[in-house]
Amino acid sequence: MYGPTVQAREVRGGIHFHQGPTAPAWPGPPRQLLPVPANYTDREHDLDALNDLRATGLTLIVVSGPAGIGKTTLVSKWLRALGAEFPDGQLYADLRGHTAGDPVRPAEVLGQFLRALGAGPPPTDAVELGALWRSLTAERRMVIMLDNSFTAAQVRPLLFNGPGGLVVVTSRRRLTGLRMQGAGFHQLDALGTAAGVELLTRGIGAERVAGELPAAHRLVTLCAGLPLAVCLASARLATRPRQSVGALADALAQNTDGGRLAALDVEGETSVRKALDASYAVLSGGTARLYRTLGLLPVRTFDAVIAAVSCGESLDWAERRLDELIEANLVEDVGPESFRLHDLLRIHAHGRAMDDDTSAAREEALRRFCDWSLYTATAAQERLTPVQFTLPRIYAHRPEVPLPFADDIAALSWLDSHRAHLMDAVRLAASRGWYDTSWMLVDALWPLFLRLRHYTEWIEAHKIGLEAARQAGNREAERQMLNSGAIGLGAAGHTDEAAAWYRESLRAAREADDPRDEGQALLGLGACHREAGRPADAVSHLTRAIAVWEACGYPRGAALARTTLGEIALATGAPGEAVDCFTRAHAALVAVNDPHDAARALAFLGRAGARVGAYEEGTARMKEALAVFNGSGAVFWQARTLEMLGDSAAEHGDGTGAEQFLARALALFEITSPADARRLGGGG
Repeated sequence: MYGPTVQAREVRGGIHFHQGPTAPAWPGPPRQLLPVPANYTDREHDLDALNDLRATGLTLIVVSGPAGIGKTTLVSKWLRALGAEFPDGQLYADLRGHTAGDPVRPAEVLGQFLRALGAGPPPTDAVELGALWRSLTAERRMVIMLDNSFTAAQVRPLLFNGPGGLVVVTSRRRLTGLRMQGAGFHQLDALGTAAGVELLTRGIGAERVAGELPAAHRLVTLCAGLPLAVCLASARLATRPRQSVGALADALAQNTDGGRLAALDVEGETSVRKALDASYAVLSGGTARLYRTLGLLPVRTFDAVIAAVSCGESLDWAERRLDELIEANLVEDVGPESFRLHDLLRIHAHGRAMDDDTSAAREEALRRFCDWSLYTATAAQERLTPVQFTLPRIYAHRPEVPLPFADDIAALSWLDSHRAHLMDAVRLAASRGWYDTSWMLVDALWPLFLRLRHYTEWIEAHKIGLEAARQAGNREAERQMLNSGAIGLGAAGHTDEAAAWYRESLRAAREADDPRDEGQALLGLGACHREAGRPADAVSHLTRAIAVWEACGYPRGAALARTTLGEIALATGAPGEAVDCFTRAHAALVAVNDPHDAARALAFLGRAGARVGAYEEGTARMKEALAVFNGSGAVFWQARTLEMLGDSAAEHGDGTGAEQFLARALALFEITSPADARRLGGGG
């Protein structure tokens, strides 16, 4: 058993006691490696928040935050300023909630508190001890600081009800159980960059920091805004006057695993790693496993579903353990159903996983995350593009959680909001050699790329997916990646590269005697020729695509090619020919139940109709198509249709209507297609 150990007038088992208004200054925290400046600006708002809590009449305040965030320093500074308001004295105890050994028992602290107040030998009976404590403090105006508390149960016996008294508790846990005692709560956040640089300056000098200010900013960022980490970095630099700030920052940046924490060790002193180890050590078994798993995942943020599936547990299991991690300030709640680990915490969690889990357990957690990503993205794909041909999916660990969407809008929204996670899964699967999972994920993201036009991710994903399909030896998947990747390259304006991918796909399709893929490659090459300003070559390829697809009985493909033929006719001054192409394409796409592409054909049909003089009928068709795109969330095609409506209104003499349609189109292009936004806005 360890008792609290800090100095006072005399050392009394670790209790600070200062009697009356002439007592010495509130003692500084003995565990702090370097003193945090008393006036660093980033914490002024925290001092204001504490004053606001006290102004409401609260007699119990809890200040919480992760290890190394500066809780003790902040509260010590605040209480020093309030010393004159507590004429009956100040008491301090370190409850050792996260140090080696067991936390201090409340009875031990009470006994030492009573001795500090001159009560003589305290009773051994816990009930008598509590009664004597309440009796001696009933009329006292005093303040108690209970530092490094572990649980609400540890704190409750130490509370008192003296008039004007105050108890301030610091803890790495949120101690929400103290709400029953009427506590007010304040959570400490990480330091801002300016305050972190000021803290660094106090340790190594203004001249040294000013000479490398950008590196100092980077160093503070790498310390995740933890004052303890900044102090440790400052201590290393202070003992190495010839080392540049940039060199230490580079060393930290290069260490994305436990090496960064090792670089913040200072011999003989508390380190960030030791502080986090202490917080980790008191987690329950399941919560510790979740913490380790979260450290392995490639994602920056996560929700309860990701936590559940990665551990192979239920959503209820994950939610309960996330609550424990939040309570312990090891996980941060950053938004509706969204959580994150700060950088140093993620590094620590990853290190614990490497130390405490088997390689098989680590592999399973990562594979479960990838399989869940594939499973859910595939479900969204099947809902959004049901007529599109997809290759079979395989799973090592098929998820058992419910799907997070029930309609098209929600499915597309899920794909978009999880876009970064899904790309992380694509990269992770490829890097681990799970090649089938990688290319399948890329294939499942097709409706996201098609409807929302995230060109950078579209191209990157397909380059990864193409290599993964080749590594897997799956020629059919390779052609799928070539075709859908080439569409993205062409849409992004990389016409020559897109044509090269289509030519490679065409050769592979003919070698495999696959007419569906052959037609897709011909369609793509036709689109490339069209973009390059070669309409005759485009028509030749598109006509061949239609012939191939009609011969193998694929009417949807033929309809898509006719849609592109209609676009060429519309652009080359043949709107009547375009009307015929779009009419046939629309009818075929409706027949095969492809609402998205049918709406595209309908929008173009309306535009062509307006060009041949059927303005009212054409406008009605374009608005009907726009309603489909609005309902499905296809923002890019909303913009295209609005542009067509604007052009048609302008040709019809409706300047006001044209201006309104085109303004709406421009606003949507700005978030989906910058090139189209520049074109429509006159920027090139």
